Amino acid sequence: MQIEKVDFARDIQPIFAAHCAGCHGAKKQESDLRLDDKQSVTRVIQASKNGQSRLVHRILGLNGEPRMPMGGPALKTEKIELIKRWIDEGAVMFETQNPKPEPEKHWAFIAPTQPTLPTVKNKAWVKNPIDNFVLAELEKNNLKPSPEADKTTLIRRLNLDLIGLPPTLKEIDNFVSDNSANAYEKLVDRLLSSPHYGERWGRWWLDAARYADTNGFEKDRDRSIWPYRDWVINALNQDMPFDQFTIEQLAGDLLPNATLQQKVATGFLRNSMLNEEAAVEPEQFRVEGIIDRVDAVGKAFLGLTVNCAQCHTHKFDPIKHQEYYQFYAFLNNDEEPEIEVPTTAENKKRSEIFAGITKIEDELIAKNPDLPKRISEWEQQTKSDEGQWTILTDTSVIGTNGVKFERMLDDSFIARGDNPPQNVYYLKAKTKLKNITGFRLELMTDHSLPHNGPGRATAGTVLLSEFNLEAAPVNQPDKIEQVKIDSATADFSSTDNSINRAIDGNLKTSWSLDAGPGLRNQERKAVFVPKNLVGYDSGTILTFAISQKEFGGGAAERFEAPNLGRFRLSVTTAPNPKADPLPKNVRSILAIPAANRTREQQREVFRFYRTTVPEFAEANKAAAVLMKNWPYPATTMVLTPRTVERETRIFKRGDWKRQETLVTPDTPAFLHPFPKDAPRNRLGLAQWIVDKNNPLTARVIVNRIWQNYFGQGLVATPEDFGTRCDKPSHPELLDWLAVESRDGAMGRQRDGVTIPTTDHRPPTTWSMKAIHRLIVTSATYRQSSSTQHSALVTEHLDGAPRFRVDAETIRDIALSASGLLSSKIGGPSVFPPIPDGAMAVSFRSRTIWETSQGEDKYRRGMYTFWKRSVPYPSMSVFDAPNGDMSCTRRARSNSPLQALTTLNDAVFMEAAQALALRVWKEGGNDDRAKIIYAFRLCTSRAPDEFELNRLQKLLLQEQSRFEGKTAAAVYVAAPDLNNLPADVDLHKIAGWTMMARVLLNLDETITRQ
Repeated sequence: MQIEKVDFARDIQPIFAAHCAGCHGAKKQESDLRLDDKQSVTRVIQASKNGQSRLVHRILGLNGEPRMPMGGPALKTEKIELIKRWIDEGAVMFETQNPKPEPEKHWAFIAPTQPTLPTVKNKAWVKNPIDNFVLAELEKNNLKPSPEADKTTLIRRLNLDLIGLPPTLKEIDNFVSDNSANAYEKLVDRLLSSPHYGERWGRWWLDAARYADTNGFEKDRDRSIWPYRDWVINALNQDMPFDQFTIEQLAGDLLPNATLQQKVATGFLRNSMLNEEAAVEPEQFRVEGIIDRVDAVGKAFLGLTVNCAQCHTHKFDPIKHQEYYQFYAFLNNDEEPEIEVPTTAENKKRSEIFAGITKIEDELIAKNPDLPKRISEWEQQTKSDEGQWTILTDTSVIGTNGVKFERMLDDSFIARGDNPPQNVYYLKAKTKLKNITGFRLELMTDHSLPHNGPGRATAGTVLLSEFNLEAAPVNQPDKIEQVKIDSATADFSSTDNSINRAIDGNLKTSWSLDAGPGLRNQERKAVFVPKNLVGYDSGTILTFAISQKEFGGGAAERFEAPNLGRFRLSVTTAPNPKADPLPKNVRSILAIPAANRTREQQREVFRFYRTTVPEFAEANKAAAVLMKNWPYPATTMVLTPRTVERETRIFKRGDWKRQETLVTPDTPAFLHPFPKDAPRNRLGLAQWIVDKNNPLTARVIVNRIWQNYFGQGLVATPEDFGTRCDKPSHPELLDWLAVESRDGAMGRQRDGVTIPTTDHRPPTTWSMKAIHRLIVTSATYRQSSSTQHSALVTEHLDGAPRFRVDAETIRDIALSASGLLSSKIGGPSVFPPIPDGAMAVSFRSRTIWETSQGEDKYRRGMYTFWKRSVPYPSMSVFDAPNGDMSCTRRARSNSPLQALTTLNDAVFMEAAQALALRVWKEGGNDDRAKIIYAFRLCTSRAPDEFELNRLQKLLLQEQSRFEGKTAAAVYVAAPDLNNLPADVDLHKIAGWTMMARVLLNLDETITRQ
């Protein structure tokens, strides 16, 4: 067996770094020796002659010289032998043509090429090119593949692998009895076409996307992001090419004429955690969010630990500190809005409402032929005085309870961070104006606010409790005077909540801007008039106190409040100032000559005008009734580019407060060049990631897919393809699959070798379904997991691995076997039963878990509401990741708590009860038939005689234990008494429930064979 050649970057450099760099590294060079510099190293080694190399003498302590490393333990024998072998093999260290010392090119950083298929002896075993590579390795090691698994095992394996659900008994029987030559391929195609395929492989991707339904950190509030999950499911079901899948998630909003769904896809980058604790610095956690996005992109698409270069140049991989921030710069120029994602039904409802209002308006227009003249006269009476206001620019603002603010380019402020149920914004401003007659508060919309704002509540609403003001001369800042507000006007107030409530001195009353569904999310303004003129000769310091307090439950109970989101203050010296009664959109249309307005603009002016006409009261009321039915769709978190770019600077030692050199977007130099025509933004970055010259992406993705089928990837570290990772177990197979995935040739012929296959479809590039099909139709995949070489299965693939399914699938199997499982796909997350008190560990957040009812109670595990601070307990026990960071490899632990969960958790207990009743109804005429039926529902196969006898004994034992007990005593073990058929013996069904618990707890039930 040929011994692999020693690789400096993989084998030797880590030894030098761990044991020698302290004295002979970049910072310190004892005896002028630096072991990461080729020229320096040649002084202490003689290539091909380890016995004549002084380096070897010193690490062995020969010739009377002190042994190295000095002051530390001697190197282990295996490490010394590696160094000696490396020297004897020529001491290849750095590329000779490079003027600077750079490591040899790591295998993962060289673009893959399609290798020639290896020849094999047992050609009859080969079903597709994958088998050539696997069988060649087996034959080289004098091993044989395992026999093909039986058909029952294969259909269960395929179902769990492709759709994450066990097959029905009818599906098993149909497949076992199908003796056609392509029965297996038909099964594969059916499963790949199933809408449940997107659910199973969507969960795989959501791990890498760090999906969760809450923000994380202390408060861990709910977020609406599930439309992104639906996008993933739909994209996979449609077999969206992986390059497009990548581009839409990283830059869907930047595509020409981007669709709503392409914008939803950018939720991949928005899945970062968000800290809403009081007094946090929003900029710090915005930066933390970008750092997390860099990490997620690095792991999910490149298989690199990019974040290791955040604080300094990467110690082992060639990612430089500066390159990290150049990569970071691609993701540092975005706004973070929430957008509405209306369903088809909601869009239809909105259209119907608009149609109804248009009909009402058309009737008004028809009945009033003089409307054009009346509207023209009305316009003349509504001249704007907007030019007489002076925006306060020399301003600063703070908020109580930790609210922070960002100054916008138009001198408005937007609130960030925490959103407590009561708050006061203190804005301090300086002005040289004297004789100030009024103060204008503008409440502005912004796409980063809920439904565009202008408030911060879920509906974007605002309540203003009190508007107070103090003034002081600039040259005597301590001479503070309270400014008495005499009157106030606003362009809108909701019924019984007028603007006067903001100046009545009562915090329990408020000015409300809520115009109702479909109308509330508009820019508004209020003008406050002081009793006396305000201003001093030396200039004036104005201190505004804007109080906001929510009363009467509602928002306060959800620990949010309708606080101001984005706002701006202005002053005027004009006499008798009042709020412009016209909305901003109407005012902007009136600035256009009437003859130049579009039909839509004319309609918008009339729509507002009619609300000002008393005689149209009935029509206005009818229109308002229609608007009350305005549907508010779900929202989701997306990205959109900033109009003004941020600067990106290198953080010294990774500290965001210690910013140094300015950098521009770029990619690491050791990888392929940035595409010439690509923009230097997220879209260009996405195009670079899926560029044909990228050596990593195709390898990384097929490796992660392979990992899900065989328990371990061809590269054991899917998140790290860097220089310290182990080489692939089958490097040529990995490259072949990578090129196959990227180019879609389907491998029917390579280098004159024709491969037998039943696949006659045209090639498709970046098709994930094609790679799935290729893997599962291989002879390698179809092997039995009962192999005599089980210890070597992972390394040599001489049999199929046997491993426990993922946490969500364990739940799905139980619900499927019991007949409870809902087949509904997509939609909001649900709240299945949870152990009492589980939410008590959550701080001031969803302390009450409102269990879903009906079908939602039995949805698939991937739809379970995922709270980062308190992950759903039964799935957390089975190693589901928290969602705090990108996860490309789930752990598989084994603990007693897992068995206790499948025995006693409320969901599994209910599943056992339902399974018992299902078996009683459908299982046959006698206990033997019922036991076989129950066993097949859980494991897909029939029990053998030994298993059957043990289960019969268990059933009799449990039924006798309940015999004679009262109904109340057996209730815990029986299904819902109210739903039991009249012919069901309560005591016997209780025994069946106990046996169902055992069957659902079997290792085989939750194991992929």
